[in-house]
Amino acid sequence: MNPPTYPVARLVSDSVQGHFARHIATARARNGVDVESPSPLAIAAIIDAAFWASLRREEGQAPRISMAFLPPDGAKHALKFAGPLPLLPAVLAKVAPAVERPGIHLGVWRSGDDFYIWGTTREVPAFCLVVEVVTSGLIVVKHRSEPFGKFVNVAVLEGDQIKIVDERAAIVVPDCPAVVESLVGALDRNGSGLTTVLVQLAASMRQHGRGGALLIVPSDSAGWRESLVTPMTYAVEPPYTELADLSCRSDADPDDLKRAVDAIAGLTAVDGATIINDRYDLLAFGAKISRKRGSPPVEQVNVTEPVEGSMPTRATPSQLGGTRHLSAAQFVHDQHDATALVASQDGRFTIFKWSPREAFVHAHRVDALLL
Repeated sequence: MNPPTYPVARLVSDSVQGHFARHIATARARNGVDVESPSPLAIAAIIDAAFWASLRREEGQAPRISMAFLPPDGAKHALKFAGPLPLLPAVLAKVAPAVERPGIHLGVWRSGDDFYIWGTTREVPAFCLVVEVVTSGLIVVKHRSEPFGKFVNVAVLEGDQIKIVDERAAIVVPDCPAVVESLVGALDRNGSGLTTVLVQLAASMRQHGRGGALLIVPSDSAGWRESLVTPMTYAVEPPYTELADLSCRSDADPDDLKRAVDAIAGLTAVDGATIINDRYDLLAFGAKISRKRGSPPVEQVNVTEPVEGSMPTRATPSQLGGTRHLSAAQFVHDQHDATALVASQDGRFTIFKWSPREAFVHAHRVDALLL
């Protein structure tokens, strides 16, 4: 096998291998999970092939590929090729149109020091290495977590930019919101998994590409209305409860849940803020935020990003974005029990939450976790 020629692949392979080794060892001791930890060589080889494939064009289209490192007999409902294909950028670009839809992974395994593509699979076990081509030059390393089965990003690589997710963020960041804990791979505090709904909402907001704001307000209080311009043009009466109903059902169809999430996330593209309560009832969209009477304007917020090497900073809301960021920071400053999710048109994503320990609005930059 030729050594990787994308330098970042070699730079991150040891850190990524350490992440998988820790999680797989813990899961194996806890419940006997049988997944092999990928070697630095395997990680570097798959990232290298993914990066160079991402720069190719097949019939004018950039490839979008997801590769899972597991043997053919370790995949359920595997589609196996008659013969193995070499793990080469040209081969990946050729097969990309057949596997670009969400949920389909190319299966990659090794033969000695070489790596090959054996087929496709729609299911991967927990802690299986997955390398995804998001767009040209943008690669995400991830794995499926326990117990809820969502994917957790390990590293985001864009050209020579490296972001390795810091798993300690859920511990070291003061008053870290549950949705951020879930994104970095920590278990939900109440064990219910309901914060995965907010994760899906955040991802769907980011995907529509128009930017938007979502406010989550308490269901047992109406004080949040003091921070909105009334009457609200697009108030929903009675509250729309489809997402709330589905999120409480253990037997809910995942496709139905996704459609309900996308319906609410789509409303955030309308100018103004979409409002739901902590039960996920839809209350309004296109709402205009105003400063609460007697409350001072927000001049600065604390900013953190859960990636290794990132340092906490203090910035003005306008440094994070435009009017949406400023109004969301003001809303959370005035309504301490609310949370604001803000997507920018360029893909940046910020979660605003009041931190009692800091007595300050905290902006959590999480775009690297939503790819």
